[in-house]
Amino acid sequence: MIAQLRTKADEASIPVIVGDMATAVAPRKYPLVYLVYNTISNLLTQADQVACFRNAARHLIPGGRFVIELWVPELRKLPPGQQAVVFSSGPHYVGLDIYDVLRQQVVSHHFWSDESRQARLFRSPHRYIWPAELDLMAQLAGFGLETRHADWAGAEFTAESRSHVSVYRIPVDRRQRC
Repeated sequence: MIAQLRTKADEASIPVIVGDMATAVAPRKYPLVYLVYNTISNLLTQADQVACFRNAARHLIPGGRFVIELWVPELRKLPPGQQAVVFSSGPHYVGLDIYDVLRQQVVSHHFWSDESRQARLFRSPHRYIWPAELDLMAQLAGFGLETRHADWAGAEFTAESRSHVSVYRIPVDRRQRC
């Protein structure tokens, strides 16, 4: 990814820090930190996810915002005793999530096929996070929830929303609560 970025912008224009989002240290503080496209769910433990919030807070100026885009687990689609949900399907693709509800884990399986009937599989493990749990993680790191929408266009977040964009803010005076 960094090599691809370097075809468009040099290090002076866009500095890059390689590291774990829960522990990496940047050289200064910023007004905005963001994790998009379900990135926080790549941290497979609650402790690591909380550490990520705390790390984001360390890198924000007073009044700074932490924006997270995240999917909402589709557990309501699971009948009793079933572990898997098809989240997408088409002529040459099937996406299947297999849930471990006791560990709050999910493995997304992506199956692609072509006209030669060859199939490819990619698996991606995640720890899913309910919006209320995300809010508690934010609170533990000193954030308050500023807004939550169902998407980047600002649609209302409801019980039927399949994803959300949540904006958390560090107070201007860190001794205050948001």
